[in-house]
Amino acid sequence: MILEQAILHIKPGESEAFEKAFKEAQKIISTMKGYIRHDVLKCIEENDKYVLLVEWETIEDHETGFRKSEEYQEWKKLLHHFYDPFPVVQHYSSILS
Repeated sequence: MILEQAILHIKPGESEAFEKAFKEAQKIISTMKGYIRHDVLKCIEENDKYVLLVEWETIEDHETGFRKSEEYQEWKKLLHHFYDPFPVVQHYSSILS
């Protein structure tokens, strides 16, 4: 299992619209091959900051399967205009398993 992590800085005043758009976008990601689960957490100290966590079976399921899919184009259209700056995405694997 691979954990994708991205800190999302949303343009000021756009958090409510982002949350609404993400509820739609999550329908896209949850249907992708290799998808396990996801969560989005809102920062308590910074109103327009979130962390996206997505579990994938493999890094290829995210990097190739999702990002090079037609569905990703819809994901981009729904979400990418909210970010400033654009998030850095990193992947993690457990040292315990």
